[in-house]
Amino acid sequence: MSRLTILMLNGPNLGHIGKRQPEIYGSRTMEDMPEIVKGLMGDAADAIDIVHFQSNSEGALIDRLERAREEGVDGVVFNAGAYTHTSLAIADCLAWIGIPCVEVHISNIWARTGQPLRQQSIMGGQCIGVIAGFGILSYALGVQALHAHLTGK
Repeated sequence: MSRLTILMLNGPNLGHIGKRQPEIYGSRTMEDMPEIVKGLMGDAADAIDIVHFQSNSEGALIDRLERAREEGVDGVVFNAGAYTHTSLAIADCLAWIGIPCVEVHISNIWARTGQPLRQQSIMGGQCIGVIAGFGILSYALGVQALHAHLTGK
């Protein structure tokens, strides 16, 4: 099997993972991701290239998804932040680009009592699955799920 390229995409306010509200989001950073993925997947992680992109702009996220299609990216692990709950444009993009996507969240969006808007995902219907509530490990679990989906393992 050839190497897989996975785009790890982060939306607004996620550029400071590990520093922003560590009591909610933890202290691990995106720089820790290769180590976390390797710990979860062992040698299988050696055949995966992870490309990171973060933007606070909805348009930039859509542009990056479209570029991923042109580049032949194999899968996307996507934490769209607040756009998860509001962006028809991102959901529409995911629907047409044809790249398997796993939606991830650091916190459990369904446990946000008193915030019904944050308990829904507009983009989730365009994803192969959703992983939420495991801190930064949610991203590594997303990579593992994509690997299993793409390789049939």
